Amino acid sequence: MSGQPGSLPELRSPSLATTLVRELRGSYAFIERNLFLVKRYWGWEFAFLVYAVAGALSITFIGAELENQRLLLSLMIGAIFWNYLSIVFGFIAETVAWERWEGTLEYTFMAPVRRWVQLLGSTMFAVLYGLVHTAVILVVLTLFFGLDLSHADFGTAAVMMIIGSASFIGIGMMAAVLPLMYVERGAQMTFVLQSLLLLVSGVYYSIEVLPDWMQVISWFSPATYVLDGVRQGLIDGTPITALWHDVWPLVIMAVVLIPLGVWVFGQAERYAKRTGKLKRVG
Repeated sequence: MSGQPGSLPELRSPSLATTLVRELRGSYAFIERNLFLVKRYWGWEFAFLVYAVAGALSITFIGAELENQRLLLSLMIGAIFWNYLSIVFGFIAETVAWERWEGTLEYTFMAPVRRWVQLLGSTMFAVLYGLVHTAVILVVLTLFFGLDLSHADFGTAAVMMIIGSASFIGIGMMAAVLPLMYVERGAQMTFVLQSLLLLVSGVYYSIEVLPDWMQVISWFSPATYVLDGVRQGLIDGTPITALWHDVWPLVIMAVVLIPLGVWVFGQAERYAKRTGKLKRVG
């Protein structure tokens, strides 16, 4: 019995809180690693930021030229919030591509780390980086054009962005398997997917101007509902309770796509290990 001379000590499994703290530390390690990568390639990050600011200004100047305040605000909101969504999607979708470029893919995937821990860390970093990136663009656009948001409902915009981010996270997780499955063309495929989302989501125009078949495709893009809800909240002051038609598709997408994304990523990981794709560099 335990406690008698010569008896073996009783083994206790770690508590749920201890396990959770350990896993969150693992996620933070991926956040820190991505931060170091950004610092290493700060020149490219600065170039991408300048390009994003210039692109947002170029689009918004269209509204200024036409002297249409509503159009100007609509274009500004599209530029700002699409930048955030595309960064969240891009960083998560390029999780595998970053590992491959750094030559750490095999080490990371063979390490005793739960895959959802890695995905959580990449997701948290993507959201934080996207917020910083978007804040810079918001400040620049405000200095150039100003923002008349006296009737805005900021709560609506915040809720739409939170739910929309969750939906984009699920899509990004599934897109992240493309560089894992298709070593030579996977990264290009994720960029094509991101471009198609930009095309059909009504970022700079109403989806009603699209052909009927493209409008059907737009129903499956989370950005369509996010941008519509944010615009109504910031321009018209519409409360979130009046935007259920935009909220419920995003909720369903988030609930379905995040678990599906984790599952798809796990299946792709097992396939890559079985077929030796982790070792390949293109």
